[in-house]
Order: sequence, then structure tokens, then C-alpha cells
Amino acid sequence: MSKIDHHLHTTRYSPDSSIDPYDLLEKAVELKLNGVVITEHDEQWPADELAELQSHRPELLVLSGVEVSAREGHFLVYGLPDLNEVQPGILLRDLLAVVHAYNAAIVGAHPFRWGQDFTQIVTDHGPVFDGLELVSNNVTPETRSDTAHLLQSYPTIGATGSSDAHQRSTIGCYYTHFEADIRSMADFVRALKSRRFRPGYQPDGPLSSGPVE
Repeated sequence: MSKIDHHLHTTRYSPDSSIDPYDLLEKAVELKLNGVVITEHDEQWPADELAELQSHRPELLVLSGVEVSAREGHFLVYGLPDLNEVQPGILLRDLLAVVHAYNAAIVGAHPFRWGQDFTQIVTDHGPVFDGLELVSNNVTPETRSDTAHLLQSYPTIGATGSSDAHQRSTIGCYYTHFEADIRSMADFVRALKSRRFRPGYQPDGPLSSGPVE
């Protein structure tokens, strides 16, 4: 079993975040998370910088995905070698083609936020997502309810939890329990594709969308 917060932002590549990368690791260890996946806005950490960060806390798995600002909304993508084929404003259909080409994983970030019609997105593209973010610091009770209803209609899509942290206080407030022992990005992508996971939460954390079972 692995407890991983896989939607976080730092000052390194997300201008709207106040979280120092090294402070992120300290808070994650304090919360007894097994790993974090940093998902900066439209940026992936270079391998050498990620390795340097990982060396600071070798007991914690430290990975990098990306939060892509597509035309239709924000999507968390994991397992791309680079972002040469993914630019801000990309159409979702083109993003999905890149994800498929690299056998990467994709999760819908905070569905229905800002009036996004995620039901129409799934109607248009099918149940192509490995997960939808059921709970995060940027999920409200209303958008959580909409997402839960959509997940009931498409049981092949998994429900994830993550913090979407931009401030230290929200790191790890939500995370995802994975049944697999995850030690690499390849493991993480396989775990998402297996759908063998469920959202979790810190009981004393800031829970904008409430606790989960």
C-alpha cells in the first residue's frame, strides 16, 4: 500500500505556489506519505533537478508529472518523457493522442470547476481517463457531488484524492491509497491504469470537500 499526494505545485515552476520544494518534502514526511508527484502548471521537472530533490529525502518517493492547461480544462498527466508535444491551450483530443502514444496516464483535475461541463467531455471522448479527482483542496462539495455522479455512470474510471496544494498548509490534506508498492513513475502509471486505488485524507487537514470513506 502506498499513500501518495499526486497533485502539488512548488515555487520552482508554478508562480502561483508559495511552497518551497524542500519544504514540501519535509511536510510530506511529517504526514507519513510514501510519495509525492509534483505537477507544476505546464512544466515537468528536469530529471537532474528531480534527482537532486529526491536525494534530500531518499525515504520518500519524489516524482514529477504535469498539470496541462488544455482548451477544455486542466488535466494531470503522468509518464511523458517531455512536453515537446504538449503546449498550453492544447485541444484535449490532441493531448489524449499524446498520452496514448506514450502509454502515459491522465487524470481529470478538479472536474466541473469554473463551470466546466465534464459530463460533456466524457460524452465526447469516452471514459478515457484513468481517474477523476474526487477530492482536493480545489474541489467543493458541489463539484464533488457532480464528479461522484459521473463516476457512478462510468465505473471504469477511478476516483483519486490529492491536495492540489499551493500552500504548505494544504499539502497532503487529501491523497490516494494505492494497493501497489510504487517505486517509480512506471509503477505509478501502472497503478493508475489498474484502477486499484481510492482517495484518502488527513483527519486534521483542511478538507474543503469533506472527508471520504
